[in-house]
Amino acid sequence: MTAIQALASVATALASGDVQIVDLTAPLGPNTPVLYLPPDFAKNTPSFKMHEISKYDSNGPWWAWGWMELGEHTGTHFDAPIHWVSGKDVPNNTTDTLEPQTFVAPVVVIDCHAEVAKDADFLLTADMVRAWEAKHGEIKKGSWVLMRSDWYHRNGSTETFLNADENGSHTPGPSVDCIEYLVSKEVLGWGSECVGTDWGNAATLNPPFPAHSLMLGAGGYGLASLINLDKLPATGALLVVAPLKIVGGTGSPVRAFALAPRA
Repeated sequence: MTAIQALASVATALASGDVQIVDLTAPLGPNTPVLYLPPDFAKNTPSFKMHEISKYDSNGPWWAWGWMELGEHTGTHFDAPIHWVSGKDVPNNTTDTLEPQTFVAPVVVIDCHAEVAKDADFLLTADMVRAWEAKHGEIKKGSWVLMRSDWYHRNGSTETFLNADENGSHTPGPSVDCIEYLVSKEVLGWGSECVGTDWGNAATLNPPFPAHSLMLGAGGYGLASLINLDKLPATGALLVVAPLKIVGGTGSPVRAFALAPRA
């Protein structure tokens, strides 16, 4: 099959409904949960705000528009390598210099929702990933790896989404050896349904925040606050994610979606 025939086949499958588009993006608005860091540790990103410029009035009689106030890493968002100190010297590490060829890629979904339902502090390890591969096949170079936790069902409340107490944030994520293993396989990136790509108490790991320090340091990408991973197959889907072309951008809110065979 030629490339033209392959593209025509995809278009036909989309039109017939044999291939569905699954939206993986949470709504972006004033109630969107944002990451909270201790004020004595770091400065926090502001919550999303939409400011009205005009709405069919004296400020603009025929049109409505506004301007937004938000952080680069707000809502469903993309982490570029330069987001972390380990990736500051990686080539093409900002959102305006990324290779567009990577905006569409195969995606695998590792289902951990049953384990997370029993333990909010669940850590996905390299051995668990290997066990997943024994069942579903080897994770290929250039693939996105997403962790299904069903955490997105908590997205309506900042308190339940962040799930923090005096001992830190209790959200699932990857272990150090999990990310080391995925980096060794040269995956494109790692994604999560939680507010960030790391485990809730990843500051206590060595190195801290491995999904950031190791994945971004290797030139990989991150995706956070995804939704609807329960609607994707373990393998066989394509992930489409294109961050805004922000000059020097460390990340960007995105509209992420997947092309998946209809169940």
